[in-house]
Amino acid sequence: MKRIPTLVIGAGQAGLAMSHCLTERSEPHVVLERGEVGNSWAHERWDSLTMQSPNWQSRLPGFAYSGSDPHGYMIMPEVATYLSSYAMHSCAPVETGTTVTSVARDGSAFVVATDKGNWRASNVVVASGACNRSAMPDFARDIPRWITQVSPLSYRNPSDLPAGGVLVVGASATGVQLSAEIHASGRPVILATGNHIRMPRHYRGHDITWLMEQAGLFSATLDDVDDIARVRSLPSLQLVGDRSRRFLDLNALQEMGVEVTGRLVGYRDGTLMFSGALANAAELSDLKMNRALAAIDGRAAQCRLDLTEPPRRFAPTSVPQTPRLALSLASGAISTIVWASGFQPEMSWVHLPVFDQRGRLRHDGGIVAPGLYALGLPFLRTRRSTFLDGVGDDARVLAQHIAETRGRRAA
Repeated sequence: MKRIPTLVIGAGQAGLAMSHCLTERSEPHVVLERGEVGNSWAHERWDSLTMQSPNWQSRLPGFAYSGSDPHGYMIMPEVATYLSSYAMHSCAPVETGTTVTSVARDGSAFVVATDKGNWRASNVVVASGACNRSAMPDFARDIPRWITQVSPLSYRNPSDLPAGGVLVVGASATGVQLSAEIHASGRPVILATGNHIRMPRHYRGHDITWLMEQAGLFSATLDDVDDIARVRSLPSLQLVGDRSRRFLDLNALQEMGVEVTGRLVGYRDGTLMFSGALANAAELSDLKMNRALAAIDGRAAQCRLDLTEPPRRFAPTSVPQTPRLALSLASGAISTIVWASGFQPEMSWVHLPVFDQRGRLRHDGGIVAPGLYALGLPFLRTRRSTFLDGVGDDARVLAQHIAETRGRRAA
C-alpha cells in the first residue's frame, strides 16, 4: 500500500488548483485522475459547447489566459489544452488513468482503493467535479425504448440523433443552447421549461460576467445567503459563450420556431405531462434578471464605472396563451428526449457517513470531516466556486487548513 499525506481525487480545474496551492505550501500530495487531465472537458461535453465566461476570466492560482483573444470564449478542446498547460506549469503530480473505487476511514487515516492499487492518506480532497452525472427523473425508466434518451454528457451533435422531433428537458444554459442547435439542424424542438434564470450576454456595452464581477454578485459568501441549500441548487444563468452578443432566452427560441412548454412533471400510459405553470416560471425568471440588472446599475453609479450605454430593461418573456400540457408518444411528434435537467456529482465511491437524506455531501465551506475535503461544488464558499475564476480562492483556504492541521499534528 502506497502512503502520502494528501490525496486529491480529480485533475480538472478544482484538483489542479488544489495541487498548486498544496505545492506552494510544500505539502506532499498526489492527484489521481480516472482519465486524462481535464478529462470531462475533453470527453464529456458536446462538440459546439463554449465556455460561458470570457477568456480573460480564465484564472487559476498562478496561471491565467495569455492568448490573443481575451474577449472570446474557449471551445472544449481549448479548455482541455488550457488545463493540461496548467498541470505542466504547476508540475502537478498527477497519476492519470487511475480510477478511484472506494474511500473509507481506517483509524485516523483514509484508505483509497483504485484500479491500480491502494493508498493510505491522512487527507483526501474530493475534486471529481459537480457535473459528472446527469439528473434524470425516476419516470425516465418507464419511457418506451423506441424513444432515444440522451444526456448532455453523451450528446455530441444533432447528426447523432435519430430522425424526428426532439424534446429538450430543462431551460438553463445547457437546455437553451441545445434547443437552438438542434432546431437549426432542421428538427422540430419542444423545450420543457422549469426554473431558470434569464440573463443577457451583454449589457450596457460590456460582457455581463464583467459587470456581475464589478457589482460583487459573484463574490457573495456563505454569510451573505439565508438558505444555502436553496442557493446551491439554483440553475445556471441562461448564457451562451458567443461573441455575437446573442441573447438566447425563451423569446429568441420561440422566434426561431422552438415550442416552449412548462416543466416536464411525469409520464403515464404513453403520455408525457407538463406543468401548467410556465407563465409563473417565466415571470419569476424575469424578476431575478431585473433584480440583478438593478444591482449592476446601482453598483455602476456608486463606483462611477465608465459604461457606454444607459440602463435598460428587456421585454418580458412571452409565453403561449395555452401551452401544451401533454404529449402522446404515439403521435410521433418526438423520437428523442435530451435530458438537460441539471447535473449532480457522482460520489458513490465515498463509503463514509457524510451525506444527507437526499444524498448530498454535507460540508462546511468544503470541510467535510477531519481530513476529508471537497472542492469544485456549487457555492462551496462563494457564488463563483465552480468557475475557473473562482475555484482557486476555495483551494487556497482548504490548502491552508490542511497545512495548519498537519502542523498541529506534528506539534
